[in-house]
Amino acid sequence: MDKIRKGDEIVVIAGKDKGKRGTVLRRLDAEHVVVEGVNRAKKHAKPNPVKGVVGGIVDKDMPLHVSNVSLYNPATQKADRVGFKLLEDGTKVRFFKSNGEVVGA
Repeated sequence: MDKIRKGDEIVVIAGKDKGKRGTVLRRLDAEHVVVEGVNRAKKHAKPNPVKGVVGGIVDKDMPLHVSNVSLYNPATQKADRVGFKLLEDGTKVRFFKSNGEVVGA
């Protein structure tokens, strides 16, 4: 079970985009995530008339290491650490360390 998952709202806590917020688009592997609008790079795309791709310079979201991002807590309006706990019914859930609220509840 991962602390940061697809669809989570995160805050970048280190690097050139420190302080930016975004949504996790996908996880590449256990240690890298791609976040919408964060860590963008200019890529030169070749035109491909068969696929209908127009050439030029395009912005592309590049991966970030999970150690450089933290989950956004809407209650405190800040980045927050995440832990795991078992509920009474036996389900494993994520919770914010600062206030103990369950993530996504």
